[in-house]
Amino acid sequence: MAAGNILIVDDDEDILTAGKLLLKRHFDRVVTCNRPEHIPDLLADRTFDAILLDMNFGPGESTGRQGLAWLDRIMTIDPRAVVVLITAHGGVDMAVEAMKRGATDFITKPWQNEKVVATLSAGVKLGQSRSEADTLKKANKVLARTPEQPIIFDNPAMAGVMDMVERAAPTDAGVLLLGENGTGKELVARAIHARSLRAGSVFMNVDLGALSESLFESELFGHKKGAFTDAREDRTGLIEAASGGTLFLDEVGNLAPHLQAKLLTVLEQRQITPVGATRAVRVDVRVIAATNLPRERLADETVFRQDLLFRLNTVEIDLPPLRDRAGDIPLLSRHYAGFFARKYQRPAVTVSAAALDVLSAYAWPGNVRELRHAIERAVILSSGDVLRPQDFALSSPSVTPKLTPAGAPAAPGGDMDSAADGTGQDGAGLPADLNLGRLEKTAIATALRKHRYNISHAAKDLGVTRAALYRRMEKYGL
Repeated sequence: MAAGNILIVDDDEDILTAGKLLLKRHFDRVVTCNRPEHIPDLLADRTFDAILLDMNFGPGESTGRQGLAWLDRIMTIDPRAVVVLITAHGGVDMAVEAMKRGATDFITKPWQNEKVVATLSAGVKLGQSRSEADTLKKANKVLARTPEQPIIFDNPAMAGVMDMVERAAPTDAGVLLLGENGTGKELVARAIHARSLRAGSVFMNVDLGALSESLFESELFGHKKGAFTDAREDRTGLIEAASGGTLFLDEVGNLAPHLQAKLLTVLEQRQITPVGATRAVRVDVRVIAATNLPRERLADETVFRQDLLFRLNTVEIDLPPLRDRAGDIPLLSRHYAGFFARKYQRPAVTVSAAALDVLSAYAWPGNVRELRHAIERAVILSSGDVLRPQDFALSSPSVTPKLTPAGAPAAPGGDMDSAADGTGQDGAGLPADLNLGRLEKTAIATALRKHRYNISHAAKDLGVTRAALYRRMEKYGL
C-alpha cells in the first residue's frame, strides 16, 4: 500500500463504489464525493495527493464543460493539485484541452483497473513531490529572511572590507575570504548574500573541514539509493540544495588535493553527478569560499591547486584579526553585552571602563569569536549589572606552555628536572598542578595557538574530533 490520499468525484454511485473498492487496497485513504459543489469544502478540510474527477455531471451531460469548470475551480483553490480526469472515449479531445488547463492525466471509461492504479500512483508521487518542493521553497524563504547579524566596526581596514562587500555583492563573481579563525568570515559571506540578487534564495553553509574524505562526494553531490551500503534512499547533495542561491564553502583550504580537483570540475561545468547516478544535474550557485590559510600558503601548488584558486578568488577579501582593530573591541564588547543580556533575560548589562581596558589590551588569538564567548560567559556568571575585569578569566596568549613528553604542560620557562621551588615542577619533573580540568584547558589552548586556531589541525593534534574540541572550547571559554 502506497502512502497517499485520493479524492474521487463522480455523480455515478457505481463508479464511486468500484473506485473506492479498487483504490483502498493501494492507498492510505480514499474519499468519494457525488456532488462537485462539495469540492471546495473537502479541499479546505484536508490535502489530497490526487483527485480523480469526472468530466460530466447530471443526466444527459456529455460536453465536458462541467468538468472543465470544476477543474478551473480546483486549480484556483490549489494550483499544486494533481487532477486525473475520467472521460468517455469520445471526450479525449476535451481531456487534452483540460490538461492544457492544469490536469495531470486522464483515464477513459470503461477503465482498466491496472491503468487506474498506475495513473494514480504516478499522480500521488507527483503531488507529494510538489508538496515537498513547495515546503522547501517556503523553508528557503524563511532562511533567506533570517535577520542579518550586524558587522560592528569603526576600523578603516574593516571599512575597506565592507566597501568591497558592497561592490562585489550585486555580481555573481566568486569571492574568496581570507582571515584567521574567528574573524567573521561567515558573517561577511552572509552580508554578501543579503546584498546580492540571490538574497531571496537559500544561503547554504558547508564546513569542508568537518567532512571526511569518504563522505565528501555523497554530502556535496548527493547519492542514489543503493549506491553504497548505507544508501537506503536517494539523497540530494548540498550543492544541488543550494541551487539558485549562495554556496558558502568554509575551510576550503583544508581540502585534500584530489578533492580539490573534484570541486574544480563542478565549478567549471556547473553540474554535479550524484554517487551512483548516470546523469549529471545542472546547478546554479554563487560560490563564496573561506580559508584561514595565509596567502603565501595558498600560493603553494603542493598545498592548494592554483587553477581552483583562480576559480574561487575573482574577488579576494582579507579580514583583519581583532588585534589589528583593537579600537573596535569596546564597540563589540558593548554590543555583545547587550545581546546576551537580552538572550538570557538579564537586566541591562554594561562593561566598566576598567574591563574595557583589560579587553582592549588582550591579543585575542581567537578573534571576535573568542571575544563573543568571553562576553557571553561573563554575562551568564556575573552577579551584577556591570562587567568588571574579574569577570573575565583571560590568560596571556603570548605565553605558550611547554609540554612534557607525556603531554602534560610545564610552566613557561621552567626546567623539566627542577625542584618545586617556584618553577611549577616537583622534583620528578612533573607539573605541580595536577588538576585534570586545568591541564586539559592548557593543552587545548596550546594546540589552538600552535595551529593558529585551525580547528581541524588542532583537533587532530589533540587526538579528538572537531565536535569534541568545540565542546571543550565552549566549556573552557577558549
